[in-house]
Amino acid sequence: MCGIAGIIGRHPENKYVLAKMLDRQKHRGPDSQGVWSGEGASLGHNRLSILDLTEAANQPMISNCGRYIIVFNGEIYNYLELKRSLDYFFRTKSDTEVLLAMYIKHKEAMLHYLNGMFAFAIWDDQEKTFFAARDRFGVKPFYFSIVEEQFLFGSEIKTLFAGGVNNTPNEVVWADYFVHGSYGFPDETFFKHVNQLPGGHSISFSHGDLRPKIVKYYDFEAKVKNHTIYKNEQTLQDEYLNVLLDAIRIRFRSDVPVGFNVSGGLDSSVLLAMISKIKNGHTGNVEAFTFYTGDERYDELSWVKNLIAKTNSPLNSVLLSFQEVPDLIGDIAGFQDEPYGGFPTLAYSKIFKEARQKGVLVLLDGQGMDEAWAGYDYYRTDSQLFIQGTIDSSTRPHVLVPEMAALARKVDYPEPFDNKLQNKQFRDLFYTKIPRALRFNDRISMMHSVELREPFLDYRLVEMGFAQDADMKIKQDQGKWLPRQLVKHTLGDIALAPKRPLQTPQREWIGGPLSDFVGDRITNLRSSPWFEKIALDQEWRDYRNGTKDNSFFVWQWINTSFILV
Repeated sequence: MCGIAGIIGRHPENKYVLAKMLDRQKHRGPDSQGVWSGEGASLGHNRLSILDLTEAANQPMISNCGRYIIVFNGEIYNYLELKRSLDYFFRTKSDTEVLLAMYIKHKEAMLHYLNGMFAFAIWDDQEKTFFAARDRFGVKPFYFSIVEEQFLFGSEIKTLFAGGVNNTPNEVVWADYFVHGSYGFPDETFFKHVNQLPGGHSISFSHGDLRPKIVKYYDFEAKVKNHTIYKNEQTLQDEYLNVLLDAIRIRFRSDVPVGFNVSGGLDSSVLLAMISKIKNGHTGNVEAFTFYTGDERYDELSWVKNLIAKTNSPLNSVLLSFQEVPDLIGDIAGFQDEPYGGFPTLAYSKIFKEARQKGVLVLLDGQGMDEAWAGYDYYRTDSQLFIQGTIDSSTRPHVLVPEMAALARKVDYPEPFDNKLQNKQFRDLFYTKIPRALRFNDRISMMHSVELREPFLDYRLVEMGFAQDADMKIKQDQGKWLPRQLVKHTLGDIALAPKRPLQTPQREWIGGPLSDFVGDRITNLRSSPWFEKIALDQEWRDYRNGTKDNSFFVWQWINTSFILV
């Protein structure tokens, strides 16, 4: 839902600069665009109407007293429950107004009451103070820069560029990407002058002092360490099921149609089974979406059809062909702003386009169960890798010039727990897999003005699953043990199937029918001062003639050629 932007400062042109910023992210909210401008602040909003479709719910929204102005991107799923606790005259049926009323009553403490995905900013026009926050896991983005004694923020990096922020690459983050395959730390971006607010944090300051105060409000580590550890599997299963059903139920709150993404894996199986349970088997108006490539080695279409056959949800199957890949890569790079995932991301973008064309403006997805319940293969080994299903090294740092390679840091992540399993899960939740997947998915969904909701990332579910002992997560050399038990009686083999790491023939297409296209993109990189031309060419030749165990490093080069060259 939506895009937000703003400038805290007193430059007389701010209102007009903000209009340019909003135009750059207008795909995030095609239904309305609004600006509020006052002394010291200008706030803007692009609206994708999901709850309360009336004009009264447009933003920026001003409180009844006129003191507070809010811009908000996301959804507060428990807004109806929160609304009942508030003594406030509501003019709309939106969650935005509930969020604003919660801030008036509780100030910063309101964050602990919220169950949702959000990035919002509130300006106190009386005290001339600014407060903003991002949801616990960072589902919704919040970027900011301080330029010429002004604070600029937006939902996308390009939004800040439109506001005059310099687009100089952050070479340290780029070096980490090429050497380690990492995508930067939670407060960084691939651009030197653009920061991001980490998930689970708030930021505040007064107009007279632009040194932002950033506070971690979500203490995940403490929540996990104090969580109930269930010794009885059935008790845990019952507790988890109750919260899971509620997490999905509140994510169906919408004034527009809601559908879901489906693959042949366990996460989708659980999601579908729970949707059917919530709807009492009446899922005929809940559209399902999946993609396929026509390659039987990777396609899950037969699994998906077998899964969907157990319900009456209409299935929309979207084909990704290699012929459309070059154009898709270029288009999506323009929306992502930073390096993004490979060909599966291209396929997902087609799903959101199809959903928009069918009028389904909200989709549910299965992200988050692997990290909470130890679903990846490397959770069961001593490997420190975090790419599922690969054997060969995923990067080729020797193609960099020595000066560039030397900028790469030793990428160490916090280890707040007393065991390797939970520390790996923690890394994936807050530093590697989840942050990058959420960014990719936010951009490709909003590219087509579709909202994506992640029920398995409900903080209650993540805390509960993460906290349990290893033998509740991994048994018989299979991860996600307990979630499998939820559906094994109704879904059979699907619930017991191992995780399949690859979803597209990316490796084969890159080295086969797309090799000329890829070669041209790599040739473009030869002019970059970051790369050793001879080593780059040799690695490309070796890839085309080799075993092609993984294509991540080649995808890095393709990706970079569209973003920087």
